[in-house]
Order: sequence, then structure tokens, then C-alpha cells
Amino acid sequence: VLAQIALWTDIESYPLGVHMLPKKLDEEVASSHLAKIGVKLTKLTPTQAEYLGLSAEGPFKPEHYRY
Repeated sequence: VLAQIALWTDIESYPLGVHMLPKKLDEEVASSHLAKIGVKLTKLTPTQAEYLGLSAEGPFKPEHYRY
């Protein structure tokens, strides 16, 4: 549903065709399922995020990684 909302509300970024959706959106969907399966996800500290070269909010996979 989040992908459908993104495609509907951001027509400029997604003209008619096949598109890769942002990793941030995919990670948001995945994280919304964690509580249902009993998983608690902790947030990266600023020090951890800096060390890994990531934003503390994600996305957490490198650009070349595909789901």
C-alpha cells in the first residue's frame, strides 16, 4: 500500500513505466511487520551511524544492494 501511495502522490518521480522504489520505503514496510513477529528494533546511536557511514534513520543497505 505504501508503494501505491508513493506512485499516486508523486507522479513527477514515477511517470508511466517500471520503477525501483526507494529503499527507505521498503525498510518502512519491513519495520512495520517487526512488532507482529515479536522483534524489537533498536535505533542506531549517532556514533554507530557515523562509524557505519549511514543515516540513523536509514536506509541501511548500500545503493548497489537490491532487495
